[in-house]
Amino acid sequence: MRNMRTPLLAKTKTVTALLCMLGVIGNAQAQFATTIIPVAPSEMEQQAPAKPAAAPAAKPAATRPAAAPMATPPAAAPARAPAARASQEPRPVDSIMVVVNNEVITRQEVAERLASVEQRMAAQNVQVPPRNQLVRQLVERMIVERAQAQMAKESGIVVDDAMLDRAMQRIAEQNKMSMPEFRARLEKEGMVYATFREEIRREILSQRLREREVDNKVTVTESEIDNYLAAEANAGGEHQELDIAQILIRVPENASPEQLAARRERAEDVLRQLKTGADFAKTAATYSDATDALTGGDLGWRPAERLPQLFLDGVSQLQEGQVSAILKSGNGFHILKLVGRRAAGNQQAAAPAVQQTHVRHILIKVNQVVTAADAKRKLAELKERLDHGSATFEELAKLYSNDLSAAKGGDLGWVYPGDTVPEFERAMDQLKPGEVSQPIESPFGFHLIQVVERKTDDASKERTRQAARQAIRERKIEEATEDWMRQIRDRAYVEYRNDD
Repeated sequence: MRNMRTPLLAKTKTVTALLCMLGVIGNAQAQFATTIIPVAPSEMEQQAPAKPAAAPAAKPAATRPAAAPMATPPAAAPARAPAARASQEPRPVDSIMVVVNNEVITRQEVAERLASVEQRMAAQNVQVPPRNQLVRQLVERMIVERAQAQMAKESGIVVDDAMLDRAMQRIAEQNKMSMPEFRARLEKEGMVYATFREEIRREILSQRLREREVDNKVTVTESEIDNYLAAEANAGGEHQELDIAQILIRVPENASPEQLAARRERAEDVLRQLKTGADFAKTAATYSDATDALTGGDLGWRPAERLPQLFLDGVSQLQEGQVSAILKSGNGFHILKLVGRRAAGNQQAAAPAVQQTHVRHILIKVNQVVTAADAKRKLAELKERLDHGSATFEELAKLYSNDLSAAKGGDLGWVYPGDTVPEFERAMDQLKPGEVSQPIESPFGFHLIQVVERKTDDASKERTRQAARQAIRERKIEEATEDWMRQIRDRAYVEYRNDD
């Protein structure tokens, strides 16, 4: 049930952090469009506004008396001057830059996104790489985003306006602002609210798709938990947090020896540049294939136990500011920089008593076949059957629930505060043992929730194992997500268009 968290909303602490994480698009700037999308002279001639200039002469003067002075000879020359100047100046036009499966990315989309990225990089004091390399990086990111959106659509994953409104409200609350204050803050930062809102919609779509395709398939064994706890005990209970930046040279799925050699050579070239003084953040923005490339590759502060073991081994002997050797993983070649290291203290010490809830649910997911109205109506019917005693909760869960817990009668076991998404937890906390909720909506669909019983736990052995399970799970999810995104990119049909 831990996978029902909403990481985007839970981890966002400031507007600036969220904007950096999402790569929010700002206002389009025409100068970037003219730089990225040059117009050939023949195209400019074809697009000169000759027709609009001729239109006034074709109309009788009596139909628009206010324009009559423009027909006089003295005004004629100035009237033609703007048209002549316009025909000589480059004008931004839109055209297809990349085809991704059955959709396109236009040059105007890239220009608008580029303006935002350059503005953000400047605000973060990240050196901007050469324009052509930055465009290449940006287009690659947009290709993956577009392929993910297509997959979400095919899977029936939808983020409607009501769900989006609630997400926006939670973001405002986490920033300790009302919605009007939050909107004013965005506008003060130069962000267009409607654009920001759609970025959040796409982020939620991507998150829900990842939960389905990656998170739900990650398993943690009891032996892995035992090994994890043993390693912690050997470390003497000391916990560290690391700030690591990375450059990833991704290797395609089923790469040939020639492809592997070429990517290895590229990684070695990047490492040579770093050793001769190149700025790590700028180099990451130029060469890295990771999703964090355009923010300088910085992963931010993370508990050591939630980082891949490859990364921990790679930076174990580094001093702050040093760069690792090339590390090979299933996704490609990594180069790491240890930005910082600090003690996190003993997170297990003096754990307070907490209330546990034994809960079960029936989940109806919304997709292209089942609408939100259908899901709510079906659950209302099931609740009526429960109220009349014509069926048990376990029987109905096995028959109708779309969750993996269906086989166990919808039983989610004992959950702690924070183990479930906020919507589920709020509804669960309001129930008495044996009581069944009304249909409740969450990012996963619609639920009927039944509380079986409650107890107070001193967060001892069971809670320690649960925390270890979650730490291992998060580490595995991060590794699996990188592999999943590589597969999305490799399997997409991509065609680059050249208008030269």
